[in-house]
Amino acid sequence: MKYRAWLLTTLFMSPFAVAEVTIEIDRGYDNPKKIAIVPFGGGGVAGIENPAGVISFDLARSGQFAPLGAENMLSLPSQPNEVFFRDWRILGVDYLVIGRAEVDFDGKIAINYYLYDVLNERQLTSERLRGDRNSVRDMAHMVSDGVYEKITGIPGAFSTKIVYVLATDLGTASARFKLEMADVDGARARTLLESREPILSVSWSPDAKRVAYVSFEKGKPAIFMQEIATAQRTLLTDFPGLNSAPVFSPDGRRLALVLSRDGNPEIYTMDLATRALIRVTRHHAIDTEPSWTADGRSLVFTSDRGGKPQIYKVELATGLTERVTFEGDYNARARMLPDGKHIVFVHRRNGIFHIALLDTERDRMMILTETSLDESPSVAPNGTMLIYATQDRGRGILAVVSIDGRVKYRLPSSAGDVREPDWSPYLRPPAG
Repeated sequence: MKYRAWLLTTLFMSPFAVAEVTIEIDRGYDNPKKIAIVPFGGGGVAGIENPAGVISFDLARSGQFAPLGAENMLSLPSQPNEVFFRDWRILGVDYLVIGRAEVDFDGKIAINYYLYDVLNERQLTSERLRGDRNSVRDMAHMVSDGVYEKITGIPGAFSTKIVYVLATDLGTASARFKLEMADVDGARARTLLESREPILSVSWSPDAKRVAYVSFEKGKPAIFMQEIATAQRTLLTDFPGLNSAPVFSPDGRRLALVLSRDGNPEIYTMDLATRALIRVTRHHAIDTEPSWTADGRSLVFTSDRGGKPQIYKVELATGLTERVTFEGDYNARARMLPDGKHIVFVHRRNGIFHIALLDTERDRMMILTETSLDESPSVAPNGTMLIYATQDRGRGILAVVSIDGRVKYRLPSSAGDVREPDWSPYLRPPAG
């Protein structure tokens, strides 16, 4: 069974500035949880976005919830004493979210919300959030995180961010490359770096305070690290030849990267405190695109040592290396899921590049995407969704797919070519 949800959203200050985002929910979730997010009360707070719209869009994007339109609601409660469960049972609603956004005593915006189990007529959770006017959308995403986790038992990832590269005027003397950061729905994009030269291989630090990337601003590839808050940049490697594919270790103390300083592309690790390098691979083939396992003890990487690009895994302590993928003649850019049992990667089938998921314990592979030229998968910190780059009418855009392939949506771009996405870690502890 398939159904589609069309949600109207205005994504200001973003290259994804379109009025309509189509969310396609496919192959499952035949009975998504019906939830009502009532427009929040507190109409006296002028000039702020009603959090209910952001929350509804967040939960709909997960594919596990079907929000009820406000026009179909029989009442609009904003406080517990205004809730009449009979109204919501008539509408077949499973869960109800109400709340208020008000100006607090010190001028801050306070958001109070309540989540109810309609069938059992009980309150599941409530929370009070505070912030300035510019953080109302952040607080709305936090509400989504709390609601999602309370109902599903999985921490929500709506409060996280994405980074990506936005390229404009490609093929002309005016070509520009921007390193952008945005909410995971594409809203509120801001530029972290702008350059005339290409930017590649963006990677978040596990504390979400820094990013590493490759820049060609010196006329050749070099690896930089940049503080998000201050924009302070540090040059990490500038060796002759290749400097590429940086990715932070789970504890944030090391970086895995690719260097050809010894004549051949090999995997290295760098201690960020001392800048000491340790060579991990030693093979005449091309070894590239490293990614850490969740425990930080191993790396998965791409190598053509078997004749075609495939995924391999190496234990850092012993150097023991094993091949991971065997199906198909091209598998690359692997990323481990938080559970340590699954890997997502780029897989070529019938000459077309898709994103695939491999269960390493059962040796089962599933194709997640049906578009073409799919690349650069990056997994949400809760392991439920991934973002990747793809093509739409010859332009690079970003798309999202659930880890089971049931939910797909795109973030269309009208401002250039979008590529190289990376999904941030949690920006605050999960609600649970």
